[in-house]
Amino acid sequence: QVQLVESGGGLVQAGGSLRLSCAASGLTFGSIAMAWYRRAPGKERELVAAISSGGSTYYADSVKGRFTISRDNAKNTLYLQMNSLKPEDTAVYYCAAVRSFSLVTTQREYDYWGQGTQVTVSS
Repeated sequence: QVQLVESGGGLVQAGGSLRLSCAASGLTFGSIAMAWYRRAPGKERELVAAISSGGSTYYADSVKGRFTISRDNAKNTLYLQMNSLKPEDTAVYYCAAVRSFSLVTTQREYDYWGQGTQVTVSS
């Protein structure tokens, strides 16, 4: 009943941009915390950015100033605008959600996950 579907991944050249989208269903969008995580080859899944139901945000140091997380509650959609992409941004990106009014930055607290979308940045 709860479903998160990511889209927008692909292959881009270093310095380019992509916008990822996550369409959510089965949740009251106005009362959930959401986040983008990524898993690069040979590495653990890591938090990229998070956003609360009220719009508070968190960014990993590695993406701060380059990525922007946002949400459109009317469209039940989460976005990640990625600019100035680097080869080290190459990873599978996952959308996550949990029923919460707080900003959630702990992976284990997220109950729902998308299938992931591949982002590949060439040098």
